[in-house]
Formats: sequence, structure tokens, C-alpha cells
Amino acid sequence: MLSHTTIGVANVQEARHFYDPLAMQLGLVLKFADETWAGWKHPDTARPLFVIARPFDGKPASPGNGQMIALLAATRPMVDACHALALLHGGSDEGVPSLRPQYHAGYYGAYFRDPFGNKLCVCCHDGK
Repeated sequence: MLSHTTIGVANVQEARHFYDPLAMQLGLVLKFADETWAGWKHPDTARPLFVIARPFDGKPASPGNGQMIALLAATRPMVDACHALALLHGGSDEGVPSLRPQYHAGYYGAYFRDPFGNKLCVCCHDGK
């Protein structure tokens, strides 16, 4: 369904200190990176890509209200680890890892913001 998602950041190298550990924990591999952008993918597929980039229009990067990227984790312990990594690498908590039955019975997710203010979720949709 998706080709890629992109999050705006002010400094790609600084942002990679936050996103590289998350990508590794989720089993994603770096597809490309330079000073203007970086993109990760699952090792067995070409897409979708998760991309961080300086805005192409040259204006400051800013998070949108109500926007969030949700990254899929294979297991609940992976959700826990990603949340801990996010906080360790400069992120801020927006919701500790837990079951959220208001979404569905098996939904387990954690919410946080990156150092640039972008909201992310890491979630698992089954009982693992």
C-alpha cells in the first residue's frame, strides 16, 4: 500500500543517532544516506521505505499536529526495546508500551517523539 513515508528533520546526521538504533531493533537496513536524507527498508523488500530528510523547500522542519508514523514490530518485547531506545537516544515519552484494547484486542504499542518533535509509534498486532 505504501511506497515510503518521510519525516522532516533539521539535521540528518543528528537524527540518525536516534533512528539508526530503532531501525536496527526493527530489523530494517539502511538503503541510502547522505547529508540531506536517509532511508531504511526491510532487507527482503524494496519498499516501503522509511525516510528522514531535510525539507526540500529549505524551510525549517516542523512536526504536524495529528500526524504520526507507526512502525510495525514483530513482537511485544521489540516494542518495549524500541521505546527504551527512543528515550535513551533523546526521544520523549508519549505513551508507555502497553495493550490498547480500544484499538483491538491484540494491539500493543508505545508512543514517543523524536528529538525534532515528530510523533512515532511502534506497535505489534498480535499476542507475541
